[in-house]
Amino acid sequence: MAMLTADQVSKVQSALPFWLSLGLVPLIWIVAGLGGWWVLLVPVVTWYLFTALDAVTGLNLDNADPAIGEEDLRWYRLVTLIWPPLQFITLFGMIWYATHTDHLSTAATIGLFFGVGVVTGTIGINYSHELMHQKNKTERWLGDILLAMVLYSHFRSEHLLVHHRYVGTPRDPVTARYNEGFHRFFPRVLIGSLKSAFRAEKQMLARKDLPWTDLSNPFWRYWALQGAMLLLALIVGGWVGVLLFIWQAYIAIWQLELVNYVEHYGLTRKHLGDGKYEHVMPHHSWNAAQKASNWLLINLQRHSDHHYKPDRRFPLLQNYTEADAPQLPYGYPVMTMAAMVPPLWKKVMNPRVRKWRGMYYPEITDWKPYNKATNPMPR
Repeated sequence: MAMLTADQVSKVQSALPFWLSLGLVPLIWIVAGLGGWWVLLVPVVTWYLFTALDAVTGLNLDNADPAIGEEDLRWYRLVTLIWPPLQFITLFGMIWYATHTDHLSTAATIGLFFGVGVVTGTIGINYSHELMHQKNKTERWLGDILLAMVLYSHFRSEHLLVHHRYVGTPRDPVTARYNEGFHRFFPRVLIGSLKSAFRAEKQMLARKDLPWTDLSNPFWRYWALQGAMLLLALIVGGWVGVLLFIWQAYIAIWQLELVNYVEHYGLTRKHLGDGKYEHVMPHHSWNAAQKASNWLLINLQRHSDHHYKPDRRFPLLQNYTEADAPQLPYGYPVMTMAAMVPPLWKKVMNPRVRKWRGMYYPEITDWKPYNKATNPMPR
């Protein structure tokens, strides 16, 4: 077998921290075998271990050259290609195991699949997000398969056709409004994102003089993939298996929308009149430079650059300082936990939003229209 060159070894080493997420797969199998309270180790590691690692490793303020070619990103891309089959095997393997063993209590089984949902949401949906942004059809299909495993396939249409276009405006259901608590945001976004995604695809077909029922509508693929996943859960684990599958999907969606809530809370694009808004800039997303949680989330926390340059692969996303983008005080693991306690969240974040407004939009004196979840500004 050919030896790697020094340059190739360096590239592998730089990509390896982003492979840490793969360690969650054997952890799920280990705690399933142990049962009892051990099943809670998966969310503990995902949330608290990486929070502790953030405190130890600090911030990563370095930026890769955005002109680096695809070949040099091979080891970064590989982890996102490996994850979908690993998640598939783990998810349905767990369904089979949990429904064919007698050492897991009902509570332990529920806790086990809570942990599975934390992983399929925190890692799986995040990797699907990276894959759906690529032009390669195989990668986009893998993204679709990951989303079908959490019954949230429409996220691709909503994210690409709605969120990136309308972020920071009333037309984007995923942008959390100022002073809107997560527990109000969550049911609103569950309904709003599905409706906006379907409407966006329907409008695209209408521009081609095609009805929404045309087979080119990706919702047919979404429904088929999700139906196949539910059928497989039924075959593998019976009706209990279906319930466990739905439970982990719900937890995964909750994890996704917690992150969505954090990413744009209170940030709005300036309305220019006639239903038009300023272009998306780095200061329309919260940035977080915590090193370890960016390893876990493949640089998702460099969200300011993702919205500014959405075609960049995750290793090339740039970090911004406070001069160019608003900064979260902690990484996503801490911030999503804080979001579950609205008074705490508002105490931490509302002053930062007000500071952001004064920094970027000192000319706006009336923010009331921008504060409302249902905004009267032109659509």
